Amino acid sequence: MDATNLADLYELPPLDWADIRKRLDAGIEQAPGSGGPDRHTCWLSTINPDGSPHVTAIGALWVDGAFWFVTGARTRKGRNLARDPRCSVSVSTHEFDLVVEGTANQVIDPAAVAEMAQRYVEQGWPARVDDTGRALTAAYSAPSAGPPPWHVYRLTALTATALSTVEPGGATRWRF
Repeated sequence: MDATNLADLYELPPLDWADIRKRLDAGIEQAPGSGGPDRHTCWLSTINPDGSPHVTAIGALWVDGAFWFVTGARTRKGRNLARDPRCSVSVSTHEFDLVVEGTANQVIDPAAVAEMAQRYVEQGWPARVDDTGRALTAAYSAPSAGPPPWHVYRLTALTATALSTVEPGGATRWRF
């Protein structure tokens, strides 16, 4: 991993990726009152066919060093990812703002899909594995997810950039 201190001109030390990951590992729930300013919202940016960005809020999970999320195949983000897997996920915590850029690939391993269903259940969304074993379904989801089934995606990070929001401050970019 290569780290670049983006706040060197202010003589601030680089941020430590281990600290960022430790905070993410502690959880970034989306329930009101769970994060800063009032809750954590993850934003997914994908690339439209004309090259313009498409940005939408998603219910992402941080698991085993990666962001995981779901969407329907017919949603704009689902169609964009099928055509071009390059994307980014961003989130604000009390300690830092973070953008992770990379590629999101659909996960079809039944064990991994089942694990994500269980993790979403633990977060309060009653997801379950559908009859194919390769996607999720539930009585409801966010309207932006489209109708079920919802495919599971894992973002493989190429870069991450964090901006500290607490003293002493700082900003760092990592290339993985």
